[in-house]
Amino acid sequence: MNYEAKLAELGITLPTPPAAAGSYVPTVRTGNLLYCAGTICMIGGQMTHVGQVGKEQTIEAAKKAAEVCALNALANVKAAVGSLDKVVRIVFVSGFVNAIDGFMDSPAVINGASDLFVKVFGDAGKHARAAVAVNGLPRGSTTEVQIVVEVKD
Repeated sequence: MNYEAKLAELGITLPTPPAAAGSYVPTVRTGNLLYCAGTICMIGGQMTHVGQVGKEQTIEAAKKAAEVCALNALANVKAAVGSLDKVVRIVFVSGFVNAIDGFMDSPAVINGASDLFVKVFGDAGKHARAAVAVNGLPRGSTTEVQIVVEVKD
């Protein structure tokens, strides 16, 4: 499957891979697994969604924020391995939602990331996942997404 062509067909352009903002690297590869650091909803150095779901953000807006995070994660994958065509499958997604106390709809928010992976990779985009609400994320980001990807040489 040509995932790069699929992105173009969907009208999706990957953002510039986000730089690490601390004492870590964006990706680490061990064998055929690529572990990607968490990415927040930032494009071109600007936050796209800031604030808590249930307060400043709606579930629908937060779902879009999760999609932005997923695009940043894919940008890091491409930077690490050269092409999304080397992706075998999305293995695992950890999704964090900056939300008010008692928020129970984190899975609906993180579907923004999960749905994007399935649109791009089809069955290879289906993954195991965790979706949790937290009381704060870096830069006030509405969401953060981490992924583990199986890749080939």
